[in-house]
Amino acid sequence: MIMLKRTVMLALALLLIASAASCGRANEPSASPSGADPSPGASATPKEIVTIKFSEVIRSIFYAPYYVAISRGYFEEEGIKLDMNTAQGSDKGAAALIAGTADISLVGPETAIYIYNQQGDKKLKVFHQLTMKDGSFLLSREPADAFDWRALEGKKIIGWRPGSAPQMVMASTLLAKGADEANVVTNIAAPAMAGAFASGQGDYIQLFEPVASTLIAEGKAHYVASLGEAFGDFPETSFVATSDYIDEHPQLIQGFVNAVARATEWLSAASDDEIAEALAPYFEGTPGALIVQSVHRYQDQDTWPADPVLTAEAFDKLQSVLIENGVLKAEDKVADMNAIVDMRFVERIGEAG
Repeated sequence: MIMLKRTVMLALALLLIASAASCGRANEPSASPSGADPSPGASATPKEIVTIKFSEVIRSIFYAPYYVAISRGYFEEEGIKLDMNTAQGSDKGAAALIAGTADISLVGPETAIYIYNQQGDKKLKVFHQLTMKDGSFLLSREPADAFDWRALEGKKIIGWRPGSAPQMVMASTLLAKGADEANVVTNIAAPAMAGAFASGQGDYIQLFEPVASTLIAEGKAHYVASLGEAFGDFPETSFVATSDYIDEHPQLIQGFVNAVARATEWLSAASDDEIAEALAPYFEGTPGALIVQSVHRYQDQDTWPADPVLTAEAFDKLQSVLIENGVLKAEDKVADMNAIVDMRFVERIGEAG
């Protein structure tokens, strides 16, 4: 009997020791996935991963922050996995939202205006303003010591599809610079533009990074000007979802916003080597030096706002550009931007998703 009591007491003691050790481990900080740095906005415990069907307008370093959010595990920490595809146009990205084949799209905010004015059953809402400059650059076939926009008069420029943000920014810039008689070609598909120029078409071309720097590095083009710098602040690209999806999944939207905001902050302080490592998986075949150069070009023109809010002033400029380019009638301006803009998640960046 005495031996039985001793055995039971020993078993209880071992159980208490194991329990205490387990509690101690539970209170230890966990490592961030994918090398991600700890953040007040990151969850202390792993979350169940939810897949978001995501559509990007094109593949470009212009959108670097959300690639960083993927590669550094920020989306994962918010319980999000992206099932990503490239739409090759804001119109297609918006159509994917309406059709339900995408949950969130990276598109021009003008698409939300177009859908709103159609008075259909579904509405799109902008919930995060990723870029505040146009991301395209003007390249020339022949080098020039000095550039005057008026030199484009009568020249052939390979540009973007009609109604797209870069096409409208180009048209408005040419008008403002007194070069609106330039011949802008808008019927070449985005993936084929660089190849068309390299094969001899056009005197100039309007490209995003890293394609612009790649063409220059290959000796097939020469840098001329930044459309972002020439045109000034412009809300070119936003994260957009249907109002129904936002209402049904506010925690996912908050987590998405948190992840991109963390990535934007990280990008502003990261070393060149860190930037190249984070972005390389999304730009296979592009040398690290060109990736870094592209990022710096966008940083130098203040492309990514630290506070990713679509302001009333920026919204007014957007609608003015749409009217100037004939894609929006003055009487169809959206009077209340809140009908298609939802900035409450941006205002709560860092709160738990």
